[in-house]
Amino acid sequence: MMLNKSIFAISGSLRAGSSNHKILTYIGGLMPAGISYHIYDELATIPPFDPGLDNDTPPEAIIRLREAIAKADAVIICTPEYAYGIPGQLKNALDWTVSSGSFSGKPTALVTASTGGENAHAALLKVLGAIDCDVIEGGTLLISYIRSKMDSEGNITDLQTATALRSLADKVLKAIAQ
Repeated sequence: MMLNKSIFAISGSLRAGSSNHKILTYIGGLMPAGISYHIYDELATIPPFDPGLDNDTPPEAIIRLREAIAKADAVIICTPEYAYGIPGQLKNALDWTVSSGSFSGKPTALVTASTGGENAHAALLKVLGAIDCDVIEGGTLLISYIRSKMDSEGNITDLQTATALRSLADKVLKAIAQ
């Protein structure tokens, strides 16, 4: 049993009730007892990245985000694709982590769940490399046409998707068990 391990989950969607938030909730339900699992709900509070403010006293929202990432044993990001790319607010938040090194060496999993998602998935993998994440082997998942694979309550109705999410959760757990 893994005790005192924590996973920090970030949804790239700001929309209440988004498919991405529901997926993160679903993954949280797969976690065993003893794992602290927190879905970040302050993405909308992150100010636009400003290198002039990225100093010893950045905005409070940035301090909280960096600390949450640094304290977590692993991070899971679940995001849609907007206009063939990474949602702006998610990219903005990731930009704020560059100088802090919060993600450096951090075991990180990525789920892209959208209508298509291929472009955001590829772009985000590049960003995760640039901020020195330790992308978990087998810890990436692209779920196209997500709305046809879940019901309105967030239950995964597609067996292949449910199996893939379970596998991703298991890989995250394995990464933090070491």
